[in-house]
Amino acid sequence: MVEAGGDGLADALSPRRLLSSETVYAGRIWDVRQDTFEYSAGEPPLVRDYIDHPGAVAVVVLDERERVLLINQYRHPVGMLLWEIPAGLLDVHGEAPQLAAARELAEEADLAADSWQVLTDMFNSPGSSSEAIRIFLARGVSEVPMHARHVRTDEEADMATEWVPLDEAVAAVLDGRIHNPSAVAGLLACAAASRNGYAGLRPADAPWEAHPRLRGASSGHGAGNPTTGA
Repeated sequence: MVEAGGDGLADALSPRRLLSSETVYAGRIWDVRQDTFEYSAGEPPLVRDYIDHPGAVAVVVLDERERVLLINQYRHPVGMLLWEIPAGLLDVHGEAPQLAAARELAEEADLAADSWQVLTDMFNSPGSSSEAIRIFLARGVSEVPMHARHVRTDEEADMATEWVPLDEAVAAVLDGRIHNPSAVAGLLACAAASRNGYAGLRPADAPWEAHPRLRGASSGHGAGNPTTGA
């Protein structure tokens, strides 16, 4: 049994010897890879198929009245309109996660923010996908000028937005009325962080070693930080 507590409670990198890796399906947004690897010395190799995902960012937007911004978007795989937080793929080469989050906030909600911090990091489905998600807290929001706004298309064209008190959003999560994983994790993390006034949250450009494609590099490498904040 592995015992850990306090600051010692942390997921850890545990690389295995990769024997082969190939793309078995090339998709429009992500691929499916098949890896053959040595799990332990002297044992037969294992073969695993998984979604090779670029990763994503999401944003809990908090206003001065402790309300969070929620977006209502159609998601075809589940056939539902979901209440979500602004989010998007890390699909721009070399773009730092915090800049991607600021871009998604502007594109999906026509908003900019003065203060950015990291709320939490997560894997969406680590048994079947390499998707890593970083969820930011954005405060000090203002509207993007009309001339600079993004033109939304497809499922994003008719998205509704609503400002909801944080405690009401958390209640919706606990009642099973909100299902999107980044919204669930982000709202609960925001509620937990609010208990001590959001002190101790990591800066927006904190390293993101858990992301498979960012290991060994600062999350802010190659791009500027939109802002710092506490």
